Amino acid sequence: MMGKSKELSKDLRNLIVAKHTEGIGYRRISKLLKVPVSTIGAIIRKWKEHGITINLPRPGAPRKISNRGVRTILRRVLQQPRTTPGELQKDLESAGTGVSKKTISNALNRHGLHARTPRKTPFLKKKHVEARLEFATQHLDKPVTFWEKILWSDETKIELFGCHKTQHVWRKNGTAHSPQNTIPTVKFGGGSIMAWGCFSACGTGRLHIIEGIMTGEKYGDILDQNLLSSARLLKMKRGWIFQQDNHPKHTAKVTLNWLKKKKRKLLEWPSQSPDLNPIENLWKELKIRVHRRDPRNLEDLKAVCVDEWAKIPPEQCIPLVSPYRRRLEAGITNKGFCTK
Repeated sequence: MMGKSKELSKDLRNLIVAKHTEGIGYRRISKLLKVPVSTIGAIIRKWKEHGITINLPRPGAPRKISNRGVRTILRRVLQQPRTTPGELQKDLESAGTGVSKKTISNALNRHGLHARTPRKTPFLKKKHVEARLEFATQHLDKPVTFWEKILWSDETKIELFGCHKTQHVWRKNGTAHSPQNTIPTVKFGGGSIMAWGCFSACGTGRLHIIEGIMTGEKYGDILDQNLLSSARLLKMKRGWIFQQDNHPKHTAKVTLNWLKKKKRKLLEWPSQSPDLNPIENLWKELKIRVHRRDPRNLEDLKAVCVDEWAKIPPEQCIPLVSPYRRRLEAGITNKGFCTK
């Protein structure tokens, strides 16, 4: 059985047409260029019919799902994004079209729809969405200098063996369980700590390790020990503003009284809005840095957290604050819903 012949180059095809227009016959062209007469004829017929010598696009096999069927599954997934390929398969079967789940996925992919793991976001009630949208709208035109005078704060949980960043190892077959190719895990994460921190465009403030259960009184003590000293450390200018979320311990009477006594102005903050707080980016950075150092116990973890937080340079803080308008624009574009 003969193999598939190699396609002629564009230049050779054009040369065949040129010889033909000079009045040279098929057999003579075939002999001159060493191309079969049948091929010469096919190229010249194509040139006469279509005015080109290159191969026309091949249509390929017909789609297994009709245009109407594609519209049906597109409408379903756009209205109900959590619809599974199996459910779409049943819908098509009921309409007389039997196809595999892979075929359905391919059809959706061609229209820009791909199966992805849904992002986890805070639960938002209608009042939360409205408050977030109002905050973004009211602060959209604030100058960069306004955001640079804010001292951002939050708490976070850091696990001893809890770095969930996807990692890969280079290994040979049969060495999957070699110690150097595994990541040790401990039930329930091996323990964790809670930390409070703050930062501004000037850099990171103090990081406070929270011992025991956080209460309004304990939160007040954290502010008393760390807030003003952080502002001095960062050389915050007069009129700086403190940001905190609306957790009950933050809005407790003892906390608000302390802030009033210290004459500290609060940034009005919409509930359920971690995506609007740039400190979340620094928490991620801190956890990456901490787990690179591989702390072995909780006391080691505490020390490493404080050390690595202090090492985050101001150059990494400025880009989180200066373009803050983009966060607000994203919130408005998403109609008040979470953007991260």
